[in-house]
Amino acid sequence: MATAGDAPSSLSPSCSPRYVDVAVIGAGISGISAAYHLSTNAPDRSFVMLEQRAQLGGTWDLFRYPGVRSDSDMHTLGFRFAPWIHEKSIAEGGAILEYLNDTVDRFDLRRHIRFNTEVTTASWSSITGTWTLTMATEHGVETLQCNVLFVCAGYYSYSAGHTPEIAGLDVFSGTIVHPQTWPSDLDVTGRHVTVIGSGATAVTLVPALAETAEHVTMVQRSPTYMVSHSNVDPFARRLQEVLPEAVAYGLIRARNISRDQLVYKISRSRPAWLRNELLKRVRERVGAERTAAHFTPDYAPWDQRLCLIPNGDFFDAIERGDATVITNTIDQITPTGVLLSNGAHLDTDVVVTATGLALTLVGEIDVFVDGRAVDFSDTVSYRGVGYSGVPNLFSTFGYVNASWTLRADMVSRYVCRLLNEMHDVGARMCVPQLRPCDRRAPRLDWIDDFSAGYLQRKLPELPRQLDRDPWRNHQRFAADQRSLLYSPINDGVMQLS
Repeated sequence: MATAGDAPSSLSPSCSPRYVDVAVIGAGISGISAAYHLSTNAPDRSFVMLEQRAQLGGTWDLFRYPGVRSDSDMHTLGFRFAPWIHEKSIAEGGAILEYLNDTVDRFDLRRHIRFNTEVTTASWSSITGTWTLTMATEHGVETLQCNVLFVCAGYYSYSAGHTPEIAGLDVFSGTIVHPQTWPSDLDVTGRHVTVIGSGATAVTLVPALAETAEHVTMVQRSPTYMVSHSNVDPFARRLQEVLPEAVAYGLIRARNISRDQLVYKISRSRPAWLRNELLKRVRERVGAERTAAHFTPDYAPWDQRLCLIPNGDFFDAIERGDATVITNTIDQITPTGVLLSNGAHLDTDVVVTATGLALTLVGEIDVFVDGRAVDFSDTVSYRGVGYSGVPNLFSTFGYVNASWTLRADMVSRYVCRLLNEMHDVGARMCVPQLRPCDRRAPRLDWIDDFSAGYLQRKLPELPRQLDRDPWRNHQRFAADQRSLLYSPINDGVMQLS
């Protein structure tokens, strides 16, 4: 059995530890952040990263569809502790994956990763103060015990994306593909492609596919707010030329965080003004008629994520005639194409169902506490990190209205603060417990002011939040700083024993 401070020198099955202080689930952005902060801010704790795939990177290793890129600037999607120094602030997936691999090697984190290891169940015992993890590995079923379970597996299911029920999908004679499982050998050269969807994935795919396809048609049920922005930040490049790397990165990052938070604040306080500004810029690109028909959403800005268009490439494809946007609903898929509700038929060779993700909370792990299955919809979110009545378990869920990594880094820092407090008082168990006044409070949706389908479909299965701290899931950068970085660990709710 490993003791505190022991780090596994090798993670091959023959010498893998049977116990670690902290088990981190996932080796994507959130898991890498957790590993860095554990090794830096809680170095006396042993930990392992359990990654179900053969490579690190999470989203950026899984998604291989044409044009895959960031939908946030890399100075905030990048880690606080590892400056993004590439020229493009809106980066392609390959560059992001390279950055993640470089970060892992720079801080010697790869030795902590067990690849091809999928955690299927996690069972807590209050008697031993440990989680027992059941894992499916390439060598069979294995178990591992840990004191703290830190789930950094992202927010969606890796097994399959979301595809709504569309009549006729089974009769289509062409190719149907979901972006999450894009085949490496799919060639759309000279073919007619129909992309179903209007979110960030669809907006990314259309210009990329239009480079070789005969024509690309995007069919959307309703429009999305779109913002054209250069993929190179002149302000960032100037600072990087004259200032030390870390100083420049800190200033760029602070500027971008402040700018994005200001835009979000305006979207809540002056939604009509921001709506007009966004639509004005679209009209300048595609004209008033097309804007009114296909680019005017029926909701306020930031009720869903804004779609970022680097260098206006999506609009360029439309203006060249290589792509078309149609706003309508689908009646059915036919053997040769897509029949719309207005009676129009789109002859097509390839149908791309860019219809979203299947959201999940704790990496699709079955969780038990003292033999009882945990229903997370019966719990209340503690600081957006823990769950009422569930000991020694934390998870990372980033921002829906900003870069994911901003919150991932703060969550990792909070977990380290808590681990150090537990060490100082000699505690092995920490559990957030509802107070009598909390039990009487109305339970609210886990995330409010966000109407995206992938979240709304999952809300009934997610934890709740209350109208008071520390039971708020703020989704606001400044509020999370106060809650996660500066609030006392011993707050009368988190019970250490």
